[in-house]
Amino acid sequence: MKWKTGLAVAAAMAAILPGMAAAQTASFRDPAGDDKGPGTYTYPTDMAYKPGSFDLTGLDVSLIGEKVEFAATMRSTLEDPWRMGVGFSVQMLMVFVRTGTGRHVDAPPGLNVKFAAPGWDKVIILSPQTPARVRAEVAAKAGLLASDIIVPERTKGAGNRISAAVPRAALGGGSPRDWSYQVVVLGNEGFPSGRDLLTRRVNEYNGQHRFGGGTDSDCDPNVMDILAGLAVGGSSEVAAQRAALSYECEVDGSTLKMATLPMLRP
Repeated sequence: MKWKTGLAVAAAMAAILPGMAAAQTASFRDPAGDDKGPGTYTYPTDMAYKPGSFDLTGLDVSLIGEKVEFAATMRSTLEDPWRMGVGFSVQMLMVFVRTGTGRHVDAPPGLNVKFAAPGWDKVIILSPQTPARVRAEVAAKAGLLASDIIVPERTKGAGNRISAAVPRAALGGGSPRDWSYQVVVLGNEGFPSGRDLLTRRVNEYNGQHRFGGGTDSDCDPNVMDILAGLAVGGSSEVAAQRAALSYECEVDGSTLKMATLPMLRP
């Protein structure tokens, strides 16, 4: 009868394990074709910026042992035209996570966005730059936010997925299903302007390595795509994104109304 008992245990575990896995994963989806920021943004003209390169279509956050993996899916297959050595070049993503009270509403410099309260507690930077370069930029430019910015030891791109894993302890413990999230998709910039944190700016007109459709002042969000609405990939989320990334500038180019992003629960 032992073999029957073993089969019963195996069958019970087979039924339980999928539920356990789902309980440890937070998943979001985003509609294709909304990689236009507030609705007006255009890609740079250089052929390195392939259509769909900045079009986020999903985020999966999974607890694997004592590591939390962040995996973002893009609409286009990733390429490495600048030979960064990690499978992608032109994109940079920041994944904001509220694991507690949401202590920050300001964003790292260069995004030109803020967050609706309660905001975020930690942000994970998925960059093709070396971890040493990103950490040096964070230390030099992020000010009081620096201690809550996490730079993974390794970020990689494969197929159409950009991913990295960080220790759960660095996020304060807990489960991905209990946290709130936001993802911003930006252009990776090796020679950032002023105090921008490796972010590629959006100008009024696009150029070889500049996004267009924004302003030449510094009041527009340098963000191509985010999660919005219910984050299930519905068409209404396009309008929700445009509303969140909407902005207004003063006559002198300073900020009148800053783009304000929500944090979303799975």
